[in-house]
Amino acid sequence: MIAPTALQNRTVSEIGEHALIARISGRLAMPPWVVVGPGDDAAVIEPERGALDVLTVDAHVDGVHFDRRFVPPDAIGHRALAVNLSDLAAMGAQPRAALLSLVLPGDLETAAVDGMLDGLMALATRHRVALVGGNITQSPGPLMLDVTAIGSVRPRRVLMRSGARPGDEVYVTGTIGGAVVGLRSLQAGGSKGSFGGSEGPALLEERYLRPEPRIRAGLLLGRNRAATACIDLSDGLADGVRQIAAASGVGIVIDESAIPVADGVREYHSGHGHDPVCAALAGGDDYELLFTARPSLRGRLRAVRQHVGDLPITKIGVVTNGSQLVLRTASGDRDLPAGFEHFR
Repeated sequence: MIAPTALQNRTVSEIGEHALIARISGRLAMPPWVVVGPGDDAAVIEPERGALDVLTVDAHVDGVHFDRRFVPPDAIGHRALAVNLSDLAAMGAQPRAALLSLVLPGDLETAAVDGMLDGLMALATRHRVALVGGNITQSPGPLMLDVTAIGSVRPRRVLMRSGARPGDEVYVTGTIGGAVVGLRSLQAGGSKGSFGGSEGPALLEERYLRPEPRIRAGLLLGRNRAATACIDLSDGLADGVRQIAAASGVGIVIDESAIPVADGVREYHSGHGHDPVCAALAGGDDYELLFTARPSLRGRLRAVRQHVGDLPITKIGVVTNGSQLVLRTASGDRDLPAGFEHFR
C-alpha cells in the first residue's frame, strides 16, 4: 500500500483506482462474522441468528445534500453514514455492516477522500458498523457518496410506519428545526448570527454537519415494543407525520405548543420574518425519531425513557380517525404544512 503521506496533495486521477482502493481497504478491520471482506466481487457476512436483515440505501450528492464550500470532508463522510443509521434506528434495528460507493471527480484531492473516510469510520466505529466493501468510479459531475447499510432485528421488534391507530399518542425524540437553521448559518458564512439561546449558531451548524442517529432510542422502542409506528425525520417533522398517517390510514393532530423546537430556532426565524413553528416543521435534516404509542402501554415507554439517557422524548399530538392532518394552535386549527420533497 502506498503511504498516505506520499499521496496527501495528489488527486484521485493521479494515484488511480487501484491505489485508492488499497488506501481505503488498509483502514478497514473485519469482525469475525464477515466471511469475505473487501477484495472479492462481493462481501459475505453471516446473518445474526434468529434475526431479520434490514437493508437501507441513501445517496449523498454535492449540491443537493451538502455543499463542499462549507461542509468539511469529515462531515460529508459522517452525514453519508448517519442518514442510513437513522433509517435503521427507525426500524428498531441494530446496525451491523455498510457498503460505500464513491463517485469521485477526477480532480478531487486524496486528502478529501481521507477526510471523508475519517468522518464515516469514526461514526461506524462508535456504532460497531463494519465497512465490508463498496465501489469507486469516476464522476464527470458532482461528488457522490452512496451508502448501503445493513442491520438486524428480531421479528417481533420491527418498527414500521403502518402501525398507528386512533387514540395512539405521538412522540418525537430530541428537538427539531436546529439543523436547517445551522445550514442557513453556514450558507451565510458560518457562526456569525446573533441568534442563540443555549444552542448558538455554531452548535446548530454542528447539528446539520454531524447529525446524531438515534440508534439507542430506536433499539429500545423496538425491544420494549413501546412504539406502534416509527419514522426518522430526514425531511422534516411535517413530512414524518404525513408518512405515518398515510401508511397507517389515520389522521393526526399535532399540538403546536408541545413541539420541542431547538434553542435559537424561534429567534432566527422570527428575525427573518418566518413563522418559527411552521419553518421548524417543514425543515429537514434533524434525524430525530417520530413515533406513536398506545396510552395503555405507557409503562413500556417509561422503560425506554429510563434507559435512553438525557435524550428528551416529547408528546406532541394524538392519532385520530379519518385522514385529516391538523396543527392545533392557540388561534385555532390549521392544516399541517408540507415537509421537504425532492423535485418540488
